Amino acid sequence: MKRISLILIGLLYFSQSFLAQEKNNPEHYIQLSGVVVDGDSLRGIPFVSVIVKGTKRGTITDFYGFFTVVAQPGDELQFFSINHKNGVYKLDDTLSIKHFYILQRLLKDTILLADVDVYPWPSKEEFKKAFLNLDLSETDYDRAAKNLDRNDLSYAERNLKMDAQANYRYAMQQYLTKVYTTGQYPVNNLLNPIAWAQFIDAWRQGKFKKKSANKK
Repeated sequence: MKRISLILIGLLYFSQSFLAQEKNNPEHYIQLSGVVVDGDSLRGIPFVSVIVKGTKRGTITDFYGFFTVVAQPGDELQFFSINHKNGVYKLDDTLSIKHFYILQRLLKDTILLADVDVYPWPSKEEFKKAFLNLDLSETDYDRAAKNLDRNDLSYAERNLKMDAQANYRYAMQQYLTKVYTTGQYPVNNLLNPIAWAQFIDAWRQGKFKKKSANKK
């Protein structure tokens, strides 16, 4: 009997202390939701870190800038984004509702970097040496004549290969020609007067003789 009475007294004591502690420190949680937007365009900012300061609770905004997290009255929310300045939002201590919505604006973080001057010479001495040895005897007319030399242009025309853009254009033209002639006879250039004109023009210019000479 004494043992039962001691157990009852202990349970009564712990229950009263628990109720008193709960009454003195009530825990009220809020489902906090909101949208983080850009301060200029008011568009949602994705992948912003939202952290309840002093706790391990937090989340990340979705593609549209929406987030939701569990908080308590008086908590302070911190917002971290790579392209924006950090933001802070503090909840009111007197909030008694279960759901609360906010709209947080973040300003863009503009960083001005110092100017960097890039020179083709490693030092001023090298620049001075190159400047003193500069050959100004060649005029613009001489350089233009050298760039338009017929032999160099002819060599480049014979040996220069097509780049990626030219190859793509050629492949697309071949594909469109194939699609255009689907279900009918293919194009025969023997009956094409433009092809004959190009052939005669090339024959008069001696292009075929140059090719045969290069093969020999």
